[in-house]
Amino acid sequence: MLVCYGFYAAFPEYPFYWSIISAVLVFTPDNDQTLAFDRIKANFLGSSVGMFVYFMPIHGAILFCSGVVLTIFLGLIFKLENTIRPALAAVIIVLVQENQHKDWVVALERVGCVLLGCFVSLCITLVFTKVAWAKFYYKLQYWFKRK
Repeated sequence: MLVCYGFYAAFPEYPFYWSIISAVLVFTPDNDQTLAFDRIKANFLGSSVGMFVYFMPIHGAILFCSGVVLTIFLGLIFKLENTIRPALAAVIIVLVQENQHKDWVVALERVGCVLLGCFVSLCITLVFTKVAWAKFYYKLQYWFKRK
């Protein structure tokens, strides 16, 4: 998360705070690679649906509802049932507009920030998984040497 915060602090003109949220949603404290990859797939799904729905000629609550319904539907099709919540968060991140002016560049920046957060969390998970496996390996070696 500090990596994403570093981007946020270094480039305040870009919405890297969304990457912090994405990283928190993707990160698995138990270093489960399968769950991390599923959450990343879900974030890709949510970001893609968000960009697709963004260009639909509808506004307000109907825009959000259509993004949520489409994300849930596609999440079930792609067998991402356990990770639909991060996908829904990604949809909302892409679709929320702080100002009255709707600009597609803002949505595209948010997709990039969500995917950056996913990448950072993936790297953290992979590093900690390698460290955990190394510790397990050394403990196993020690146990076998004792016998």
